[in-house]
Amino acid sequence: MIESSRPLKLAMALLLCVTSPAHGEDGHLLWLRYPPLPEAERASYRRSAAEIVANANGPTAAAATEELERALSGMLATPLPIRRTIDRDGALVLALAGSPLIGALHLETNDLGSEGFLIRTCRINGREATVIVANREAGLLYGTFAYIRAIQQRHAINRLHLREHPALPLRILNHWDNLDRSVERGYAGKSLWNWAQLPGGDPSRYIDYARANASVGINGTVLNNVNADPKILTTSYLKKVAALADIFRPYAIRVYLSVRFSSPIETGGLATADPGDAAVQQWWRAKAEEIYRLIPDFGGFVVKANSEGQPGPQDYHMTHADGANLIARALRPHGGTVFWRAFVYGDSQKDRAAQAYDEFRPLDGKFDQNVIVQVKNGPIDFQPREPFHPLFGQMPHTRVALEAQLTREYLGQNTGVVYLGPMWTEVLHADTCSPRCGTPVATTISAMAGVANIGSDPDWTGTIFDQSNWYAFGRLAWEPRLSAREIAAEWTSLTWTDDRRATQPIITMMMRSREAVVRFMTPLGLAHQMATDYHYGPAPWVCNLKHENWNPCYYSRADAGGIGFDRVTPGTTDPASSTPPNSAADYMPPVARRFSSLATVPRKYLLWFHHVPWTYRMRSGRTVWDELVGDYDRGLEEVSSMRQSWDMVRPYVDVQRWTMVRSDLVREQKEARWWRDASIAYFQSISRLPLPAHHRAPAHPLSYYEALRPPRLPGESE
Repeated sequence: MIESSRPLKLAMALLLCVTSPAHGEDGHLLWLRYPPLPEAERASYRRSAAEIVANANGPTAAAATEELERALSGMLATPLPIRRTIDRDGALVLALAGSPLIGALHLETNDLGSEGFLIRTCRINGREATVIVANREAGLLYGTFAYIRAIQQRHAINRLHLREHPALPLRILNHWDNLDRSVERGYAGKSLWNWAQLPGGDPSRYIDYARANASVGINGTVLNNVNADPKILTTSYLKKVAALADIFRPYAIRVYLSVRFSSPIETGGLATADPGDAAVQQWWRAKAEEIYRLIPDFGGFVVKANSEGQPGPQDYHMTHADGANLIARALRPHGGTVFWRAFVYGDSQKDRAAQAYDEFRPLDGKFDQNVIVQVKNGPIDFQPREPFHPLFGQMPHTRVALEAQLTREYLGQNTGVVYLGPMWTEVLHADTCSPRCGTPVATTISAMAGVANIGSDPDWTGTIFDQSNWYAFGRLAWEPRLSAREIAAEWTSLTWTDDRRATQPIITMMMRSREAVVRFMTPLGLAHQMATDYHYGPAPWVCNLKHENWNPCYYSRADAGGIGFDRVTPGTTDPASSTPPNSAADYMPPVARRFSSLATVPRKYLLWFHHVPWTYRMRSGRTVWDELVGDYDRGLEEVSSMRQSWDMVRPYVDVQRWTMVRSDLVREQKEARWWRDASIAYFQSISRLPLPAHHRAPAHPLSYYEALRPPRLPGESE
């Protein structure tokens, strides 16, 4: 028997850490808190987890073993022995499928792949045991976190029989972090990556970050902004990247980098970045070889090209496929992947809802196999609500990733409680009808990429409830069929408490929170009504920007005759024309017909696809004007209700985090009122209609809201 070599002093320090008083919590521990279970429950769990038997070697197996020790020592309030062989009943065994210790069990693991796992209660050599079995060490790590999650949720672990493998092979966070440690659309402090100290410095926060990602199945991280600084590919920075890769590797996380398409010019000293140029091709091959010498398991590149001023292959009269394949062929010998973003919003007057479809749909089948086209969840830009992107299901010969945004650029940023699980399941479960109806978006994608909401703040995400979006993204990328409510229930019990007097109000809050924001910001399918540039606060009146399709008024199309964006009437194909094309027709015919008809378009997308009179009667029998005002009020009422729900849970959660959330909700309530009043004041000035009965007037005239600009905005420098 080999006992753990950890000094007792370290074990006791760890125990004190995970059992610190609840009133001192600041959110840093996320959902990996591991507080002691009630004394009455510990005995039964101790019988089922009397010792940890580590029957696999390697750094990832060691990380899994350490996590089990940390979690069980905390929850059971006693250190557990770590052994190599089973010494008693109640052993918890980590073993690879080929281990002699479990060979007699004849477990079927072929379908688990390299990341799946099997957890089963059985008898080994006459002793009761629970085995966590996988084909590779990564599976042991994911199985370990699933086992810990089961205890955290008070499942009976003496009868566990879990069998899981990820639905998607690539589950990646995209950090929009700059090399100066600022974060584009970041609302949780500076970047995690202290480039000045790397390689070196204290790795503890990086390790905690890796643990959190592994616990929800995230297996990749893009370290830098899609608006990439070419310095990231210099040797000095690649050595810093390699240091992070070394820290993340035991947690089955590969690093990726965003790169600028013109890097051969800016970093390599070439005169061109033309994909057809032999010197450019050789430069990318040489750069890939340099990276893989430093980072043998490097994941690959993310590229934003010919979008928002970024250089790209179109600068050389070539296609996105030509540009992506240039870089992909440099990575191919090393097993690397190129994520080529389909967000191609530019300076043209072309409708943003159609541009990506028009540029990428004709290229289906022209991308190399190690290219993944990364498509935003909706056709514009991470709006509070959008229909699913029409490219999903319509590039059957191309690997496609769904890009979601965890950081709430258009959803109040770091304000209040906004759980995005329902937003993402709305997209993942949407029926593309491609190639046939009954084909959800989730079955058409090869990967999920999430724009991270993580920074250097003690609570990681700026608000405690924004942690739920990090958690939900990982869980959905692992299994897109999960429901948003199921994930909310998991996160609540792991992060706050398993006391139903608290969990039920919290889950109800979470499930209503995103819809509340949609109602007080962009009801009935409105989009992009936020202030210019920083996207914070209402500004539906803005109509004077350089390009028509930068203006909020462009998206509401509010005039004396009505409101809404007509995306169903055939228009011109001239990209310089202000008449938009019929972008509803970009969807498969059954979907297009549903969106195009006023009789069948979902209420939530009405003004996205249709321009209707203010007096248009909806299915409720009320006019569009009445419904619009009603939604603004319901959004405000929902936030008020969330504050009341939060007050109910005060006795059951720690004071510090409860106070932090209450402050967030107070602010969200003020901002909901601001959105409600400013929006109604503007649209009433256009419609010239009286407010519906029993709805109060805005607190100030429209001019007050038009002149209002907060003295400091979320994400701005101090």
